[in-house]
Amino acid sequence: MINEITVKNLDTTKFIEEKTRMIKDTVGNGIAINALSGGVDSSVVTMLGHKALGNKLRTVFIQNGLMREGEAEKVAGFFRALGINIEIVDARKEFLTALKGITDPEMKREVITQTFYKKVFGKLVRESGARFLLQGTILTDVDETVAGIKRQHNVFAQLGIDPQEAFGYQIIEPLIELRKDGVRMTGKALGLPEELFNRIPFPGPALAARIIGEVTAERLDTVRKATSVVERLLKGQGAFQYMAILHEDRVTGMKDGKRDFGQQIEVRCWDSLDARTATPTRLPFSLLEELASEIIKEVPGIVSVTYNIASKPPSTIEAV
Repeated sequence: MINEITVKNLDTTKFIEEKTRMIKDTVGNGIAINALSGGVDSSVVTMLGHKALGNKLRTVFIQNGLMREGEAEKVAGFFRALGINIEIVDARKEFLTALKGITDPEMKREVITQTFYKKVFGKLVRESGARFLLQGTILTDVDETVAGIKRQHNVFAQLGIDPQEAFGYQIIEPLIELRKDGVRMTGKALGLPEELFNRIPFPGPALAARIIGEVTAERLDTVRKATSVVERLLKGQGAFQYMAILHEDRVTGMKDGKRDFGQQIEVRCWDSLDARTATPTRLPFSLLEELASEIIKEVPGIVSVTYNIASKPPSTIEAV
């Protein structure tokens, strides 16, 4: 049973002191490794880990081919400015090969989990000699996985999986008592710039969670371009999260007065505090029209753009 620390009861100074001490005591004379994705949770864990361990923590950014445009270089730049070196590891081939032919949402998540923890990260851990992985699992990840809503890639103990036995290293999860709002508060207290601690959430499976059907390099390029448009146009709306989803079926469109088959992008934009529940943001219709126009103009092959208006529950924030 995990005892939740709510925002109301969160003393960030005390929390940071306790978690820094816990990380130091757990790692001892050894070394630890962590993967930075650029999301709020992994960014806060990276700051906590370096505060606790200094150069005894090796931080890597796994370039899995599933990220937003220029993400690796942008995130590494943020942390270099904070005095923390980030090592970028190219694993695009491994992930795309593992995902080939897979369309089932849970199978996709499982393949990404196994490729990350066993193949790519397992190799890095063996090479580094690290016996500990520091990661940013939060309470909402655990809740959704245990309830069977969605298997989060970073949840193991609650499913009866021993990471030491399965992957060969121990996992440290200092944020597991917090939800997203508490993680943001902690990030601010640790000195992260607002562009990082207030970043919109991004899923562990990255853009693979926003492709319905098979994940290919071509489909990733499509959803990546649509994501850039959505994030640019919705940045100032004060929403909790927003995204572009690429649907699987071809849909009928028109070109030069004739029928033309193409693809469909679904836009989602959410109001929420902690991701447990969410409601679609009431965006002005003129903004929705602009979104559709820009996506169709900038993303080849798109003939249809829709907006999700179903709340969570029964919907979920991510599509896959």
